[in-house]
Amino acid sequence: MGKKKKEVDDRFKKFGTVSFTSITKINDFIDYLEQGKLMGTRCKGCGILFFPPRADCYKCLSSDMEWVEVSGTGKLATYSKLEYAPIGFGDDLPYAIAVLDYGDYKVFGRIAGDVPQDEIKVGMQMKAVVNTLPNGQLNYVFEKA
Repeated sequence: MGKKKKEVDDRFKKFGTVSFTSITKINDFIDYLEQGKLMGTRCKGCGILFFPPRADCYKCLSSDMEWVEVSGTGKLATYSKLEYAPIGFGDDLPYAIAVLDYGDYKVFGRIAGDVPQDEIKVGMQMKAVVNTLPNGQLNYVFEKA
């Protein structure tokens, strides 16, 4: 009797404009995106919250993590308007990347293309939402709250 081939969990290849990895220990992140939920992880040992989600805690070295939803609004801490882009992102120009401060954690991402760039201000309230790209890939963007 031959050995059964192990299935490869490559759900993560569905994430991002350009997917740089297809296999990770947090592939459930993609299932949540498909449900319209943006999720991070919290270490059950020390309570630190991670976004993007992590499978292991760097602080207490625990792998006992739970999923938590990134919801509500955050304050725009900083942003940068990009006129040049790395390979694979050139068709998106111009766009803005940013950091939202949710208090207990920060989220790095892109500001939605329909937010007028002249309306982007540090301190404004924004929210992170799931986004489906024209090619079916999933990501998240920041919208005005």
